[in-house]
Amino acid sequence: MNGSPTGWRGWASLLADSLASTHRVTFSNFATSGATVPVVATEQLPRTGDSPIDLASLIVGVNDTLRSTFDAGRIREHLHVCAEQLTARGALLLTVRFHDHGRVFGLPRWLRRPLWQRIEQVNVVFDDLHARFGGIRLDMADYPEVYRRDFWSVDRLHPGERGHRTLARAFADELAVRGLRIDVPPELDCVYRPPSRWADTVWLVKEGAPWVGRRANDLLPWAARMAISQVRSTPLNAEVRRIEA
Repeated sequence: MNGSPTGWRGWASLLADSLASTHRVTFSNFATSGATVPVVATEQLPRTGDSPIDLASLIVGVNDTLRSTFDAGRIREHLHVCAEQLTARGALLLTVRFHDHGRVFGLPRWLRRPLWQRIEQVNVVFDDLHARFGGIRLDMADYPEVYRRDFWSVDRLHPGERGHRTLARAFADELAVRGLRIDVPPELDCVYRPPSRWADTVWLVKEGAPWVGRRANDLLPWAARMAISQVRSTPLNAEVRRIEA
């Protein structure tokens, strides 16, 4: 969960260290960059074995919304399989309700709106999971800093150091509310600088443009159809509200 050449660690690792200040902790990280829900269910979940688990992070879905293969029903099936198997082994699920990530990307409204609709479909699945299996769920819309540039890494898809520290602290606070003693909560102060404009530019040229091209092939045709459909179905005197996370 690192994802950064500077060496900062992911939120789960930070949370594990914090818990280790008070408890005996064994931490395993099965996350891979770019994973979709089917990958988590069919590749990562089997690697977790069958031993008892106290805490399990199940945060996935944004990558799925950027693919032409997006299927909310399939996502629901896979996530329910994950939740059932993890909770059957004793795990308390750690999940999130996603924000409007198109705003983070800086997408135009005509593309941002259909992306948000997909994200909301994923959120509905996580709402169902939370209602059925419980656990701790963070609503990222409750964290205004999620729209700050320094919350994200250079690709604006994965959290940066501030984002990971915020998540680690938020989950630690929720665990403490549930009565889990944590002597040393995750530190919020960042050690490394956020991506500079130069780093943003270099990433855009080397990685961003090709990435946008790949995602455009996945998302743009569908988004265009959705935008045209919305224009045709919206009366001229209708009120169009801006969708905010």
